[in-house]
Amino acid sequence: PPRPCTHIKRLSILLHNQLALYSSLSLFLLLVEMEVKGQVMCVLLMCYIFGHIITSHNCGFIEARISSKFGDLEIEKKLRTINKPAVKIIKTIHGEKYGCVDFFKQPAFDHPSMKNHTYHYKMRPISHSEEKRKRETNNTGFGYLWENGVGCPIGTVPIRRITKDDILGLNSLEDIYTPRSSYNTSTVGTSDPYYDQHHFAVGRTPNKGMVFNGATMELCITAPKVKPSQFSSARLHIQMGDDFIQMGITVNPLLYKDDQPRLFVYTKAGGQQCYNHQCDVGMISVRQDYPMGLSMLPASERGAKTSYFSSFGLIKDKANGNWWFEFGTDAEEIGFWPSNLFRQSSGNYVEWGGEVFTASLPGPQMGYGVFPFEQVRYDAYVKRVSILDVNYNFDTKVDYMESFSDDNGGYKVIDFVKSEFQDAGHIIFYGGSGLNH
Repeated sequence: PPRPCTHIKRLSILLHNQLALYSSLSLFLLLVEMEVKGQVMCVLLMCYIFGHIITSHNCGFIEARISSKFGDLEIEKKLRTINKPAVKIIKTIHGEKYGCVDFFKQPAFDHPSMKNHTYHYKMRPISHSEEKRKRETNNTGFGYLWENGVGCPIGTVPIRRITKDDILGLNSLEDIYTPRSSYNTSTVGTSDPYYDQHHFAVGRTPNKGMVFNGATMELCITAPKVKPSQFSSARLHIQMGDDFIQMGITVNPLLYKDDQPRLFVYTKAGGQQCYNHQCDVGMISVRQDYPMGLSMLPASERGAKTSYFSSFGLIKDKANGNWWFEFGTDAEEIGFWPSNLFRQSSGNYVEWGGEVFTASLPGPQMGYGVFPFEQVRYDAYVKRVSILDVNYNFDTKVDYMESFSDDNGGYKVIDFVKSEFQDAGHIIFYGGSGLNH
């Protein structure tokens, strides 16, 4: 696919275009003053003006030079941090390159708190609740995701290779582009110029001083349409004070350079935040065959008899407080976050559903791109929602959940348990075509 456009804040765009216009006018006045005549100079002038207009509106967006918060030296340092020396480079069945990095050389081990760690690639959660979801041992793993049918060598983990353009793209919109919680959002207008760029349609726990030690969901895989400077995600979000962990599926052209639904995790801890393994508070992988950024195709088709879905869990280990990412119907442990990364030991809010970001209107689709109307075949959904409570017991009813959409003009959510959906447990329908205002 073509390289996505990069964009900066509206002020920078305005200044860029005004400077170009002033340059064009100055050239024109100079020509008049010099009494230069002839068709050649007129043609040159018109080419300059129209060339500027075309390049300034590339890909349907006004494009300007990137105003990145990173200088060249900082970018090179960040690339070295993420693209650790690899034992070998392997490809997924979709042709994406991953470096097989020594377990102990993952970016997360650069964090100052990891100097005296005792972690290893064979580790798994020490304890679970009595109501831990049942699963069978999966001896085949995720080798089918790779061209070589195996994945990385034992003792290494696959980490997606990134480029300078990847870093510049993600930072072209600076911090306004990062995922966040719906709890800091209201349906009331605000003077914040970026208020109307993040939107949510979620089911969430209320603000009642509750304590959570984990959550799970089964997520319908959809492929909403987005533009280059937008994203549309369906995710599980656990808030721990000012910190949080997200996991789910996103269509994010700046992050993944395509329009496919892809698996992601996002971490905010101790003042840092990043996707997947892209900083030292990112997830620590324990599997040699499971790649973050995995393409989740095929996506579900609206109205089809069968929909595609994946299971996600974020579970705190009672023995040591580490948070574990579990994936698939067998709840395979993929990776974890050490407890000492977070300033709060348990979650105080949990939410499930859609989040979108847009730098320009109209806004991106969410789910199937239509409002939900309580039909599994026709709505994007999150089902089998559960939380792990303060006593490490699973609550599959979550009957105190509230639904929240900050703008029903673009996105809506329906949260309930209905008799015909008993097998789906607590289910959340969500979606929308996007905002035009």
